[in-house]
Amino acid sequence: MKSLAALLLFLSLSPLVVQAQSGSDELVNIKELIHDIVIDVRYNTTDNFVTKYSGAPQKLYTTDECLVSRAAAERLIVIQDSLRKRGLGLKMYDGYRPRSVQYFMYETLPVEYRAYLANPDQGSHHNRGAAVDVSLVDLATGKELAMPTAFDYFGPEAGHDYTHPDPQVNQNRILLRSMMLDVGKFTEYVVEWWHYQLPAATGFPLVDYQLK
Repeated sequence: MKSLAALLLFLSLSPLVVQAQSGSDELVNIKELIHDIVIDVRYNTTDNFVTKYSGAPQKLYTTDECLVSRAAAERLIVIQDSLRKRGLGLKMYDGYRPRSVQYFMYETLPVEYRAYLANPDQGSHHNRGAAVDVSLVDLATGKELAMPTAFDYFGPEAGHDYTHPDPQVNQNRILLRSMMLDVGKFTEYVVEWWHYQLPAATGFPLVDYQLK
């Protein structure tokens, strides 16, 4: 397996707006637009599935900034406004992901789990800034609401059709889904409760910013 250092050096993006082909697909720092959103970019730590399956600590990003397309950001603002009335907010695990990181993830993941991850040859919505990995938090405490599984858990328990023994956990997942689909007009990925993406975003450019 190639080393991560040889495969990529993820760009610490500055300025905070990265120009793309249009206003909708340019990348923006979501924290700049939603000040009370919680950022927990898991790939900026070694607490991620690549560490688990590679057998060595893997920190995939060199920044904790969470970038998304402007089109996604506009929808997230509406969702956060709606959640705020309930004393809740969004927690961001990931947004834009460099395509080189996607290749490394795909290479690292055991074959039996690769169906959970978009093939980097075609690119993913994350590589376009058009997908987000999210959860819900209590804004007063910053504590995440209980969900059926941990983030990036590969198994049927992470799917939207799974019934958790605790009814409150199911309600938390359902609330997140309702906010993302009904309020934000995202689409879901049925096998991952945390992943949502913009519909019809395959026209957004695949992006791979790297340090040179």
